[in-house]
Amino acid sequence: MSYFKTSSIENRENIKLYYEDYGTGDPVILIHGWPLSAQMWEYQTQVLVEAGHRVIAYDRRGFGRSDKPWSGYDYDTLAKDLNDLITGLDLENVTIVGFSMGGGEVSRYIGNYGTSKLKKAALVSSVAAFMLKTDDNPDGVPQETFDGFKAAVRKDRLSFLKDFGNNFVNYDDNKDKISEAQVHFNWSIAAGASPKGTLDCITSFGTTDFRADLEKFDIPTLIIHGDADQVVPIKPSGEQAASIVKGSRYEVIKGAPHGLVFTHTEEVNKILIDFLKD
Repeated sequence: MSYFKTSSIENRENIKLYYEDYGTGDPVILIHGWPLSAQMWEYQTQVLVEAGHRVIAYDRRGFGRSDKPWSGYDYDTLAKDLNDLITGLDLENVTIVGFSMGGGEVSRYIGNYGTSKLKKAALVSSVAAFMLKTDDNPDGVPQETFDGFKAAVRKDRLSFLKDFGNNFVNYDDNKDKISEAQVHFNWSIAAGASPKGTLDCITSFGTTDFRADLEKFDIPTLIIHGDADQVVPIKPSGEQAASIVKGSRYEVIKGAPHGLVFTHTEEVNKILIDFLKD
């Protein structure tokens, strides 16, 4: 097991994040979604390593095996954690792949730190461009939805996570594509996350506007989204991101839910491997 110290400090200690590092070649960093951990990338890591890539997957602060601080769940801090990983491991020619909430880290990292250390970027079921419904983002999700998420987490986090996990993969429609055991495993990962981090991240992914960050993308970018995503609607996210990032490759997977890495694994992996080719 490997841990790296971030530049963030709480209670006089540097916050440590867990990561796994496999393979050789140009690095590919996998950034997980809420409320999971790097374990969600199990069925991508092996095929990417076998395809000749160095794969680094880390647990966001508050989740998985990383430290669980009380604060720092805003995207500027989360992007700083990613920058600490890239600089701490002295990485170059990096491809950063963000799933769902992780797409926010990809976007804010480029917005704040640029692309000098990057080779490519990928947004998978990503919350970018902007999830919240506003006057200038009419296809977004109403604030009341995120308020409901937070109220449910405060009342009975574990029950909320069970229902959310089913919606994550549109379970009733995809029982032939994902096992009940996998859905339960995802729940167990989410159940072990920081309750405070789980709560605070709802505000972060639900209300952060990444449109200005996306305008700074100047590297090859892949955007993957399922047209049956019931968690992150495709219009304010994948569709809008593709319209902002010039020259991006936009792949819509028909019938795919939010958690398409579990239900449409082979299709997602094929698109990723093809994109990563020089």
